[in-house]
Amino acid sequence: MAAIQCETKDDPPSELSKSPVFSNETVKNIKEHENSGIPLQTPWTFWLDKAISGTTTEEYKANLKKIYTVNTVQSFWAVFNNIPNPSEIQIRYSYHLMREERYPLWEEPINQRGGTWRLKCHKSETSIVWKEVVLAAIGEQFSENLAEGDEVCGVTVSIRERDDLVQIWNENAALASKATILDKIHKLLPEIEFAAEFYKPHQSHHAYGRH
Repeated sequence: MAAIQCETKDDPPSELSKSPVFSNETVKNIKEHENSGIPLQTPWTFWLDKAISGTTTEEYKANLKKIYTVNTVQSFWAVFNNIPNPSEIQIRYSYHLMREERYPLWEEPINQRGGTWRLKCHKSETSIVWKEVVLAAIGEQFSENLAEGDEVCGVTVSIRERDDLVQIWNENAALASKATILDKIHKLLPEIEFAAEFYKPHQSHHAYGRH
């Protein structure tokens, strides 16, 4: 069973805006689902952070808030339904759902060869895009759209001033050109018109290798 990774109402308030605070009853409910639910192929960890320009990798890591690691379908829903909707969190904040307990950091050894497919969403559509992408990730629906030897290892939603940003992380940027992830997204969300969609390797980002 995963350890509780979220503050309860008795804990001091978090510095992060509208940081999830689970009641004792909700925590108990999540625990029960961890013990008796349908297992996911791998655990997935919810994170919350705020983008602050000029921070080092270690400063960014220290600012990350780990919400919870889920191992079953039911515990995923118990967490997902008890954290604020993306439309309720402030600008510059992001949710991440990462495979296992990996950090949502480009520079992490397990992540550094990878990249993300990036989807710019109109704010009115961010929540539905986030939900569909998260469900596809934990359900391993992207596996058939990846090159052999690659894996989707995380998804992120970032709230910005204009269009929001949803990202799908993969492990090997060199294999991204052989993937059909964007085709899969369009099949999942046929009514959505993204403001932009593209792939970006982590190591091509101007802030990669922050010190």
